[in-house]
Amino acid sequence: MLDYLIDFSRILIYTIRDVLPIVLLILFFQLVVLKQAIANVKKMIIGGIYVVLGLSLFLMGLEKALFPVGQIMASQLSDPVFLGVTDVGLTNWSSYYWIYIFAALIGFATTIAEPSLIAVAMKAEEVSAGTIKPWGLRITVAIGVAFALALGTFRIVTGTPLFIYIMIGYIIVMVQTIFAPKMLIALAYDSGGVTTSTVTVPLVAALGLGLSNAVPGRNPAIDGFGLIAFASLFPIITVLGYAQFMSLKIKLLKTKSEKNAV
Repeated sequence: MLDYLIDFSRILIYTIRDVLPIVLLILFFQLVVLKQAIANVKKMIIGGIYVVLGLSLFLMGLEKALFPVGQIMASQLSDPVFLGVTDVGLTNWSSYYWIYIFAALIGFATTIAEPSLIAVAMKAEEVSAGTIKPWGLRITVAIGVAFALALGTFRIVTGTPLFIYIMIGYIIVMVQTIFAPKMLIALAYDSGGVTTSTVTVPLVAALGLGLSNAVPGRNPAIDGFGLIAFASLFPIITVLGYAQFMSLKIKLLKTKSEKNAV
C-alpha cells in the first residue's frame, strides 16, 4: 500500500507541474489581456483540484493496469504453447490469428468507450439537427479502428514496412474525399483524430510493443509503434465510406420515388 501512495504522490507532483503552465496562461489572459475578474473562483478551484486528481489517478491506472494488461495479453496470445506451434511456426503469419481477433475486438471496444468520440458524436447530432446519429457514427468509427488494429498487428507479425500501408490508406482517403458529401468530410477527418485518445492509445501502444517483443525477429523500436497511426487513419476511410453509401442510398430512393410518381 505504501508503494502505491509513493507512486501516486510522484505522479501527482508531475501532473501539477504539467497543468501549472496552462493555469498560468489562462490567468494571464484573463487578468492582463482581457482585464476581467475571474467569475466563480471557488468553483474553478474545486474543479481544478478534481482535474489534477483525476489526471493523476488516470496516469497511475495506465502505469499499473492498462500498459501491463496490453503487454501481457500480447505475449500470452503469441506464446508458442498457446498457439500450439513450434519455433518454425512462429514465423508464419497465419499462426497469430488470435492476435488479429483480439486486436480487432479491443479496438472496437475501446473506441466505443472513447470519451472524445462520444463528445464529437453528440456535437455532430446537435449541429446536424439529428441527421447524424451518435451511435451510428461511433459504431462506424469503431469498425474502422477494429480493422486498423487487425491490419496493424498483421504488419507487426509480417514485418512489412509501415509506410506502404499509410501511403495506400491516404490515397484511398484522397479519392474518397473527392466523391464524399462535402458536409461530412471534416467530421470524417476529426473522427480519425479523436480515436487516438485516453482509452485507446494506452492499450494500443502496449499491445504493439508487447507483440513486437514476442514475435521472433521483430524490434520494438521499429515494429512496436505504428498501430496508433492505423487507428487514426482507417476510421476516416470508414466514415467517408459510410457517408458515400448513405448519399448513394438517398439518391436511389429519390430516383425510385420520382419514377413511381410518374
